[in-house]
Amino acid sequence: MIELKTPAEIERMHVTGRFVAEVLSEVGRLAEVGVNLLDLEDHARSMLKRRGAESCYWDYAPSFGNGPFRNVICLSVNDAVLHGLPHDYTLRDGDVLSADIAVSIDGWVADSARTVIVGTPADEDVRLIRATEEALEAAIETARPGNRLGDISAAISAVAADYGYPVNDEFGGHGLGRTMHEGPHVSNKGKAGRGLTLRPGLTLALEPWFARTTDRIVYDPDGWTIRSADGSRTAHSEHTVAITEDGPLVLTRRESELSA
Repeated sequence: MIELKTPAEIERMHVTGRFVAEVLSEVGRLAEVGVNLLDLEDHARSMLKRRGAESCYWDYAPSFGNGPFRNVICLSVNDAVLHGLPHDYTLRDGDVLSADIAVSIDGWVADSARTVIVGTPADEDVRLIRATEEALEAAIETARPGNRLGDISAAISAVAADYGYPVNDEFGGHGLGRTMHEGPHVSNKGKAGRGLTLRPGLTLALEPWFARTTDRIVYDPDGWTIRSADGSRTAHSEHTVAITEDGPLVLTRRESELSA
């Protein structure tokens, strides 16, 4: 179901989005060599508890996955890119960490993800992350009234093509608002001029993610963690965006992005 939001409802989502941005900034700051993923999970959980926020992941039980998700943040390392189950793993120099979180505050949801490099960055990993960030910005710029959903998808895949990265279209963006997943699905691959006409009040989680050398994925035995099929490294960038009469409004901008 697609539900258009009023300006007042979008502002309530913006409140949630600012908190989501704060959590991701803190996780990125703490993601250092020698830090355990379970410590990052615990820290995120503490932040939610202090704020009175509810995790959209806790008890999440889609058709994939082994039972309900029992964490508040997804943490995916290196060739893992989506739905990474926090586990007993200590971050190493050069690891690529994707953190993805969705929460609800007073009944309104925001969802965002970022990828950071732990310790010493490799040029090819920096390039991969930059590609997802540029694809996200291209998607946001396209999220304007009168454009089509396919314009967003085409903007993402065009950036991937410029960088030479393949695109998987099994998992992509989505609508959100009172729940984490609403219509429509937003593919990371598509044709301009096709699909739903974008209208003010539509709120979308836009989330390009790329693997360096494949568009195929595999699942870990945990049933949650999604990895590149060939073991190549991955990156994931996501923002919650509201389409308004004045253009796209990003509800999950981090302070570092606002000051850039």
